[in-house]
Amino acid sequence: MYVRHLQVTDFRSWAHADVAFEPGPSVLVGANGQGKTNLVEALGYVATLGSHRVATDAPLVRHGASRAIVRTAVVNAGRELLVELEVTPGRSNRARVNRAPVPRPRDVLGILRTVLFAPEDLALVRGDPGERRGFLDELLVLRAPRFAGVRGDYERVLKQRSALLKSAGVARRAGRRGGEGTGEAGDIRTLDVWDGHLARHGAELLAARLDLVADLAPHVGAAYAGVAPESRPASIAYRSSLGGALPEGYGQPGGPRADVATLEAALLDELGRVRPQELERGVCLVGPHRDELDLVLGEAPAKGYASHGESWSFALALRLGSFELLRADGAEPVLVLDDVFAELDRRRRRSLAGVALGAEQVLVTAAVPEDVPEELVGARYEVRDGEVRRV
Repeated sequence: MYVRHLQVTDFRSWAHADVAFEPGPSVLVGANGQGKTNLVEALGYVATLGSHRVATDAPLVRHGASRAIVRTAVVNAGRELLVELEVTPGRSNRARVNRAPVPRPRDVLGILRTVLFAPEDLALVRGDPGERRGFLDELLVLRAPRFAGVRGDYERVLKQRSALLKSAGVARRAGRRGGEGTGEAGDIRTLDVWDGHLARHGAELLAARLDLVADLAPHVGAAYAGVAPESRPASIAYRSSLGGALPEGYGQPGGPRADVATLEAALLDELGRVRPQELERGVCLVGPHRDELDLVLGEAPAKGYASHGESWSFALALRLGSFELLRADGAEPVLVLDDVFAELDRRRRRSLAGVALGAEQVLVTAAVPEDVPEELVGARYEVRDGEVRRV
C-alpha cells in the first residue's frame, strides 16, 4: 500500500496543493507554519476520517472557504483507487471512490491505512483515559473498518441512555419531595430496554478491544525494548469497568478470545447492580466508555512515573507496535512521522529510522534537513511560501 498522489483544496492553510509521491521514504522539509503537517494530516483524515490535532472538522477548512476537498490516489494490493472527501462543517461530509459517490464517508475506510507518530502522541501516555480509548478504537477501525459502525452505534445508545438516566434521576428526586413521581416508573421501564441495547453494542466493542490488546501487547513490549533497551520493560493491559466480572484471561496474550455473548450477559448484570448509583448520579457507570488502557513500566504506571524520555519512548512504542500488528495482519500501512525526529535522541532516531526503512512507504516531515536521519534516503520536498517543490 502506498500513496501515489495527494491533492488538497482549501484544506487548513492550503488554497491548493498537488504532490506526487512514490514508494519508499519521502521527506517534506519546511519551517514551522509552512503547512507540511497539514499535508500529512489530510492523508490521516482519509485513513481515519479524523484529525490527530483537532476534534472537529471546522478547523480543517481554510479561513474564508466553505468547504475543503482532499483527493488522494492510493495503490492498494496492486490496484489504484482515487478517494475524494469533501469536508463541510455543519453539514454531512461527502465521499467518492473513483469519482463515484458512496453512501457514507466511512465507506472509504480501509482503502488507505496509516500509522502516524506525532508530537501530540505524548498525550497517549500523559493524557486522560479518553486519549487511550481513542487510540484503541482508531486502531480497531484500521484493522477492520466495520468497527467504525460498531463504535458509532455504541455512542448513540450511550447518549440516549445517559439522557434517560438524568431524566429518571430528576423524576426520582421530585418523587421524594412531593410523593409518587408520575414519570419515574415509565423511565425505569424504558431504561430496561436501553440497558439491553447498551449491553449488546458495548459487548461487541469491548470484545474487539480486548482481543486487540491481547494481539498488540507483545508488539508494544518489543518495540519499547528496541527504542529504550536500558529502561524497565513496558507492558499494556486493558482495565474494564466490569472489574472482577470480566472473565479471566480476556485481553491477555495467549488468553481466550473474548466472547461477545458472555460479555453482554456480564454487562447486563453489572448495569443492574449499579443502577441505584447511576440514577443518583445521572451518569452511565458501566461500559467501554469507562474503560482504561493501562500503560506500565516495570511495576509502576507510566502516567505520573515515567520520565520525559520514557514517555516519548512509550508513545513511540504504541505507534510502532500498531504498525507491526497491521503488518502481521497482512495490511501494511503507510508510516507517517510528523516532526518527531527533532524530539528524539540519537539512539531513538536510529531505532525509528530502522523501522521506517522496512516500510513500503514512509512520509516524514521536518523543520530542517538535519533533523532527518541520513539513513532515510529518498524523495525530498521543500515546503515554502504556499508551494511544495521536489528537490
